[in-house]
Amino acid sequence: MSSIILNLNKQFENRVRLGIMSILVVNDWVDFNMLKEMLEVTDGNLASHLTALEKNKFIEVRKQFVGKKPKTSYRVTMLGRNAFKLHIDALESLINKNK
Repeated sequence: MSSIILNLNKQFENRVRLGIMSILVVNDWVDFNMLKEMLEVTDGNLASHLTALEKNKFIEVRKQFVGKKPKTSYRVTMLGRNAFKLHIDALESLINKNK
């Protein structure tokens, strides 16, 4: 017998990480300030969650200069996209099973 929560990914349990991934799976590259604005979080809070997702290879980071200002952008990797899809599918299965 398998657990109905087996495919839930612990990396996406936090609301900020769930928000980051939700934004990145439907956009190509999203910069730090846009993520911060959309999620309404502090720089430090966002940075720590982005670091955790990057460490797990769920997101890719691009650093560049626009004029003389640094700009950091993020996008989801294929590994991240697949892991997030499994997580969402598991959530939907959990919801549907308990209707």
